[in-house]
Amino acid sequence: MIGLGTIVNCGTVIAGTTLGVFLKGGLPRRFETTIMQALGLCTFFIGIGGAVAGLVTIEDGALSTQHTMLLVLSLVIGALIGEALDIETRLNDFGTWCQTRFAGGGEDGKFVEGFVASSLLFCVGAMAIVGSLEDGLNGNPSILIAKAVLDGVAAIVFAASLGKGVYLSVLPLFVYQGGITLLARFIRPWLTDALISQLSCIGSVLIFAIGFNLMFDKKVKVGNLLPAIFLPVVFFFLAKFFPALGTL
Repeated sequence: MIGLGTIVNCGTVIAGTTLGVFLKGGLPRRFETTIMQALGLCTFFIGIGGAVAGLVTIEDGALSTQHTMLLVLSLVIGALIGEALDIETRLNDFGTWCQTRFAGGGEDGKFVEGFVASSLLFCVGAMAIVGSLEDGLNGNPSILIAKAVLDGVAAIVFAASLGKGVYLSVLPLFVYQGGITLLARFIRPWLTDALISQLSCIGSVLIFAIGFNLMFDKKVKVGNLLPAIFLPVVFFFLAKFFPALGTL
């Protein structure tokens, strides 16, 4: 099954686009800002909750932490890999290329521009990847549902200015997020509960960074941190040859 989060996400995009088509003038800027800050707060707490659940345990009635060094090493090494590959810039350049390549003039141009711009916004980013993995590995759609609200608001804005082409963005969104969710469910039997917890914890930290960007209009380059989410798998296999890594 594709996953509840992706279905809800597609539904909010359709609803937001429908509302945006009728709101030709779009939302006033101050409304957009306040709504995005509110959604940023929600994203903050989703990220905090997931990170705390992965890091903090209760032993003999006292709080203790686990996998702290794994988190630090994964984020640092992931940042090095991401910066070396410059993933954030490449994602942005890809979006710019698509808009330049496919967006023409007139009504047809606006239709295509609406499809391309909204598809890139909804599909390209850490939240889509992390949320889909969380949904597939743990059956937890909360991140994708939070993303669904964000995308629904964005769909209103895009449809109000670019028209009905935003409707078509549901197709790549469904295939992209649904595909990652299905892949995660396929590999789930080969992963241990501890490894899944570590993947989710690092993903939650990235979600926290997204919330930080939304709240304070800052630019933590979350795209360049994406490799970190896969590094616990590397440590997991290396621990078979170097047992000390299993204690991180």
